[in-house]
Amino acid sequence: MTQVITVQRHPRDRLLRYERLPHIWCPGCGIGIVMAAYAEAIEASGIPPEKHVCISGIGCTGRVAGYMNLDSYHTTHGRPIAFATGLSLVKPDLEVTVVSGDGDICTIGGNHLIHAARRNVDINVIMVNNFNYGMTGGQHGGTTPLGAKTYTTPFGNIETPFNIPYLLAAAGASFVARWTTLHVRQLINAIKHMMTVEGFAFMEVISPCPPTFGEFNKFPEAVDMMEYFRKHCVIDHNADLSKIGVELKGEPLVVGNFVDRRRPSYQELVQQLISRAMEGGGEV
Repeated sequence: MTQVITVQRHPRDRLLRYERLPHIWCPGCGIGIVMAAYAEAIEASGIPPEKHVCISGIGCTGRVAGYMNLDSYHTTHGRPIAFATGLSLVKPDLEVTVVSGDGDICTIGGNHLIHAARRNVDINVIMVNNFNYGMTGGQHGGTTPLGAKTYTTPFGNIETPFNIPYLLAAAGASFVARWTTLHVRQLINAIKHMMTVEGFAFMEVISPCPPTFGEFNKFPEAVDMMEYFRKHCVIDHNADLSKIGVELKGEPLVVGNFVDRRRPSYQELVQQLISRAMEGGGEV
């Protein structure tokens, strides 16, 4: 006779505030996939959950910090990287990860983003890019592709968007990647690797947003954009980053782990400065 074993909780429930579920995200939204990948990576990292901190700003993706059963901060709009920088400097033994959206991280918070990469602050940043401000109605932002329609660009976007991996690589990040919510296994592995990087680790995750961006741009259902990912994504870890801007016009969508280099992190440089000061009797 076969014995059936049932459990009352999912193995990842210890990393989620399951009492707050179900979540608020729309049907077909990819943020839940990203959160699940983050939880899976934490489990696989070997770093105890009490050493992980999740920080987010405002927006749909900003809700991730509230659903993770970790020490977490839900900060002001555009400022999660600033909060993460302060925390990681004071508590360098913690694994600090920012999970937030494109509007929060690179449009409103773009100044913090490029300077954290320039300083090579030892934090992880996972930016879910759905090409619009989904929570507040679907306005365009710094990643909205040229020609794409949103509530604030009903005739098509005329503003050139950021090529995010190219920007972060040029700014000096130690690790730069781009994946989509279709690439679940690669997402998990990349996030796990980010947790081993000494320096600024950044990943762009392109995600469906069916009710706002999708509806305007011929992706009304999540499966429509996932099918686009399946047909048009090209994995190229050695891509010329200057040529991988997102167009969503049937052009190849290049994904991969593009940059993985070692240079001193900001925390390491601060510690070296303190050590020199101590050895020199207070003089650097």
